[in-house]
Amino acid sequence: MIRASFYNNPEYFADVFARAWFKLTHRDLGPKSRYLGPDVPSEDLLWQDPIPTVDYTLSDGEISELKAKILATNLTVAELIATAWDSARTFRGSDNRGGANGGRIRLAPQKDWEGNEPARLQKVLNVLEGIQSGLAKKISLADLIVLGGTAAVEKAAKDGGVQITLPFTPGRGDATAEQTDIEGFEPLEPVHDAFRNYLKHDFKSKPEELMLDKAQLMGLTAAEMTVLLGGMRTLGVNYGGSKHGVFTDRVGTLSNDFFVHLVDMGYQWKPTGKNSYEIVERNTGNVRFTATRVDLVFGSNSILRAYAEVYAQDDSKEKFVKDFAKVWAKMMNADRFDIK
Repeated sequence: MIRASFYNNPEYFADVFARAWFKLTHRDLGPKSRYLGPDVPSEDLLWQDPIPTVDYTLSDGEISELKAKILATNLTVAELIATAWDSARTFRGSDNRGGANGGRIRLAPQKDWEGNEPARLQKVLNVLEGIQSGLAKKISLADLIVLGGTAAVEKAAKDGGVQITLPFTPGRGDATAEQTDIEGFEPLEPVHDAFRNYLKHDFKSKPEELMLDKAQLMGLTAAEMTVLLGGMRTLGVNYGGSKHGVFTDRVGTLSNDFFVHLVDMGYQWKPTGKNSYEIVERNTGNVRFTATRVDLVFGSNSILRAYAEVYAQDDSKEKFVKDFAKVWAKMMNADRFDIK
């Protein structure tokens, strides 16, 4: 049938071939906004993941007001940060797809992905949509999701004694279901995410190897990967509320506690399963924490431990927070090609 259509309609065949060839040679360029030259087609193609442009701006005062509105809701720091992270973590530097722009985490298939914790995600989206509907200025949900995570990180840092303001650049659009290729987004599903201590399946590759693969896809250096994971653990954003790797008594506070306890020689690591360990006090034998392989690799790998020891120092508390904030902003803007 297809061959007959091509045979009987050469113009149709030429059009289909041209579109297939164009997709083959351009699909790793990301959104159409990255194309250069006079020959860029005017047509938006579904596989380009089109995103509507926005025409609003936000002053520093308006951004501060929005942060206050979000933090005044019943949403926790962990819920806001997990939602913003889940929205941004789909970014892939290999083909410039994914990321927070477009707000597609509120659409199928992302809203139903196991790793995005659909119930928690919908709770956060409902609250943010309520805020959005009450604003005089139409602000995208994609911007509100990122801003919510940013506000939560600032609060967590302040609770830990460090005052910091993270950069926030509005301008993200909200894609529609019609602009979203459901099947095309399936390969972006996070089936593993070390930063939230999540594994959907028992993979042949080790969890720490999967972490490295994910980090390089997102464009993270070893130092950035280290500070990001350590901060995410103390913020308490593990998948399903797991306590693995949460080496702190101040959950929800952005602190260097993860690294302090990781390199503390007063603890012994005892395996309890294929990917689980107990962190035991040498003097008493009491279990203080639990961990996974991706947690402990930052203490066992010589290169990663070097970074961990820097952040574990008493005089590195502020450096840790500032470095985490820098990496957080990098990930939230990974797909913002319009500001790079």
